[in-house]
Amino acid sequence: MIKTETIAAIATSLSDSGISIIRISGEDAVAISDRVFQSKSGKKISEFKSHTIHYGHIIHQNEIVDEVMVSFMKSPNSYTTEDTVEINCHGGVFITKKVLHLILQNGARLAMPGEFTKRAFLNGRIDLSKAEAIMDIIHADNEFALQIGIKQLKGSVSNKVKDLRDKLIFEIAFIESALDDPEHISLDGYSNSLKEKLLEILKELHKIEETAENGKIMKQGIRTVIVGKPNAGKSSFLNLLVGEEKAIVTDIAGTTRDALEEYIKIGEIGFHVIDTAGIRKTKDEVEKIGVSKAVKFASDADLILYVVDSSVPLDENDMEIIDMTVGKKMIILFNKSDLDTVLDEKEVENLLIQKNHQKEDFRFIKISAKEKEGLDVFEKTVKDMFFHGEISIQDEVMITNIRQQEAIMDTIASLQFVLKSIEDNMPEDFLTIDLMSAYESLGKIIGEEIGEDLVNEIFSKFCMGK
Repeated sequence: MIKTETIAAIATSLSDSGISIIRISGEDAVAISDRVFQSKSGKKISEFKSHTIHYGHIIHQNEIVDEVMVSFMKSPNSYTTEDTVEINCHGGVFITKKVLHLILQNGARLAMPGEFTKRAFLNGRIDLSKAEAIMDIIHADNEFALQIGIKQLKGSVSNKVKDLRDKLIFEIAFIESALDDPEHISLDGYSNSLKEKLLEILKELHKIEETAENGKIMKQGIRTVIVGKPNAGKSSFLNLLVGEEKAIVTDIAGTTRDALEEYIKIGEIGFHVIDTAGIRKTKDEVEKIGVSKAVKFASDADLILYVVDSSVPLDENDMEIIDMTVGKKMIILFNKSDLDTVLDEKEVENLLIQKNHQKEDFRFIKISAKEKEGLDVFEKTVKDMFFHGEISIQDEVMITNIRQQEAIMDTIASLQFVLKSIEDNMPEDFLTIDLMSAYESLGKIIGEEIGEDLVNEIFSKFCMGK
């Protein structure tokens, strides 16, 4: 265990609430707590058994500051693996800050964001993938994000990574042993055997890498951008999704000048929905800015909702929208389906294909934002496009952040270099270079091959007191 100075921070939200918790961790946590806490029994915290909680008071200059409950967890059986004391005081902002200030006065240092979890990582209680899972659990805003975080915290990612690393290091060790002792260990036919093993490992890695997009979407929600011509019904559809009047709706074209953003849930699926300005040629400078923003948001979207007024023909503005959404998953919403229509799906489909859209990337739905019709079909369509009709994370190793995805992709690239070297009949000692590179890339996921700067950056994103 790394010996460090004792840290303290408020571990709960700083607000007027029933209880606040102040966490202290480090080799002086007990001694510092003894200076400010007086138990009803008269015992000091250093006399308590580990994992017990005790009633008493915070004392300063023989005056009672607050009535508290104090729990004690002895090293190494704590969150950080260090001696840890947690003070449960009354939840007012002023009193919580006062208790923390007394602890700092008596020898603790204010913890940095994520420093408690960082110590758990540095002291070997958790690996980096589990540390990131803790952050995902804290920030989860839907059931799937929570489930993924819990599975990762239980080791779904780290166990798989360790298993794959064990397989790679075995092969590296075998080659090096054979080169050191060729009389007793033969490499005859080894390259073909290694190739078969690496193909199996690559199959597993590709399966994991393919989960990255769904993992991100389940965790963060689908980044969804509503586009269309002015007065096509974009804002009306946003209001339908949200379930209340968030956007101004009038018969005047160009009412929406800036982007409106909302997080919503439809069934099991979360959406970050952005309603944009109607896309058209305009001389209005403010409207031009809105149109420019709409184009930028569309380029970054996971899903485009292209709202088409089915009661009027397509025009040059529609052509611009179709051109700028090539390569994006898109649902074309035929709005105003309660009116006489002049457009049909086949006509728009042919145009999309002509403009290089792939058929599997778009779907059609008829809706009536005015009549509040089409949400059930919309939910089913999204499931088909993103989750093959069913959302499930059962028995699946799923990665949820770009850092982990890049490490998997680097591993795949290194193993593909090994396969190429085998095809080129390169000597076995040459193979170990890329095998070791793959081994190290996988190590980045669990934090075994990672620099201090990146560790600091990752934990700086945690909240204070965690």
